[in-house]
Amino acid sequence: MAEIIFQSKLDAQRFYNHLLKELPYHSKKETILLLEDQHIVRILDGIISFDVFELLKTAFYDFITNTKRNDWFREILKNHYYYEDLEEQQQIMEIIYSVIEGQREDLAVFLKETSVELDMIKSAIDHVFQDPISFSFDSFLKFRLRPYIQLLESYVEIAIDEYKMEQEYQMFVQMLRDFLTNREPKMDILHLLLDEEITFYNEQFAEIKRGELTRMIDRKLLVNHPVYVDSASIAPLLSLAPTSIFIYTNNPDEPLVRTIKNIFEERVTIKTFAALREMKKSAEVHDSSENHA
Repeated sequence: MAEIIFQSKLDAQRFYNHLLKELPYHSKKETILLLEDQHIVRILDGIISFDVFELLKTAFYDFITNTKRNDWFREILKNHYYYEDLEEQQQIMEIIYSVIEGQREDLAVFLKETSVELDMIKSAIDHVFQDPISFSFDSFLKFRLRPYIQLLESYVEIAIDEYKMEQEYQMFVQMLRDFLTNREPKMDILHLLLDEEITFYNEQFAEIKRGELTRMIDRKLLVNHPVYVDSASIAPLLSLAPTSIFIYTNNPDEPLVRTIKNIFEERVTIKTFAALREMKKSAEVHDSSENHA
């Protein structure tokens, strides 16, 4: 026999439903029961076979990592950091899971490897899953999973910092969009090469020198927003407010490209270095033919 006792009726019900899906019946003697009044999930079997025993451990592990982990993330957000709004909680949790799933290497460096998380839980489960199995889930959480909960807290802390930075970034982008709204374009087309350095070209692919760009910058930008506005790239772009911006880069996902796209939106077209070479070559041929004419 195996039984797990829960303090929460909801947890008992959810684990019972999870077992019904995950644990197949191997014989007529085997029965999964939910004792609702006592919040107990019980598996009746004369002798639990090795296969069922391993399936039970796996089901319990999945219940922790797929069901309860979300609960704990929300509890930490609400009780430790006072994020009570469900939408805010969800946005922060999406950041957390992007780290866990390996999509955010920039944040993962601040956390322990995911394998550490897995080992923590499996070791704790191995300790309590001794035949006959009988234990309190909440005691298991308090005494065996405390290091794991601390790990989840570190995930939440990193995700909140990133969430706040994202909020600040969105405010920054909106502020610069507002600046652009009533600004007259100083150029129709601007070409921007993002290589080791940033190079500006006009519509005829003539380079706009740094000194000329500096003279074009609207001083109000640097006075009002000195921390946020990069004088080498964003400030000249905002000051010129081109109708169309062609960005040439071999790394379209880099942060500066993302920021320019977010500010200027449909005005931006991304192209490769090779496209720039072809465009400049065509412009040179066009200029040459006009000179001969």
